[in-house]
Amino acid sequence: MSEPPAPLLEARDLSVGYGGRRRTVVLSAVNAALRRGECVALLGPNGSGKSTLLRTLAGLQRPLAGSILLNGGDLAQLSPGEVARTLSVVLTDPIDAAQLTAWEVVALGRSPHAGFSGRLSEVDREIVRGALLAASAAALAARPVQDLSDGERQRVMIARALAQQPRLILLDEPTAFLDLEARAEITQLLRSLATGEADGEPRGILITSHDFDLALQLADQLWLIQRDGGLTIGTPEQLSASGALADLFSHSAVRFDAQSGRFELDLAQERAAR
Repeated sequence: MSEPPAPLLEARDLSVGYGGRRRTVVLSAVNAALRRGECVALLGPNGSGKSTLLRTLAGLQRPLAGSILLNGGDLAQLSPGEVARTLSVVLTDPIDAAQLTAWEVVALGRSPHAGFSGRLSEVDREIVRGALLAASAAALAARPVQDLSDGERQRVMIARALAQQPRLILLDEPTAFLDLEARAEITQLLRSLATGEADGEPRGILITSHDFDLALQLADQLWLIQRDGGLTIGTPEQLSASGALADLFSHSAVRFDAQSGRFELDLAQERAAR
């Protein structure tokens, strides 16, 4: 049996939260790994620390303890340029695109490669065009980003991440604020980016999500933040069989139906809570 590929991203005994005078630990003793070709969904109740963990793994905030390895190197020792050429991030924070077109926003993804002048070569321009195609956003290239729908804008932001040519993409709530059709399209896009079907380049994908049903369809693995602050890792099938998914909402009006593999509203419990 062949050895599994080395992780693109690895957390070792990681603690995340907020330092300073009022040090707050959100999650501790996190050990997890993500490999090329994998799509991982980070799930948990509201306020459980999903975004904090993702931002820490992306190097946007410092860990309180432990270490993060990015493509085998210590994230804390890598330069911003080295990180940006390996990892890209798509956040829910609104962007100030002013009058920029979708093409111009995606071209910003070439910044880590463009050098001091910031001028794009023809190779850079071809990569931007390829990123727009891979994200099914080529038809949007000439349109101002401020005029796009939420779903179209999300495709453009994913294209900008692809223009960095990363091996790993981290996305915080990529289907937030989208209608059902747009959520399904973005989910399908992320799956194809992980496998390499979109552009022939398999990569690692990590998303946080409140949309559990779509995450279950998308992910090869789940990183499940339990109510006690622990992290449980496994395939959707494994966590369904073990009861870990059902335990996540055991005290709410939502229940996980293992037979259908879906989360459902427990109407009897909801009425009793009124």
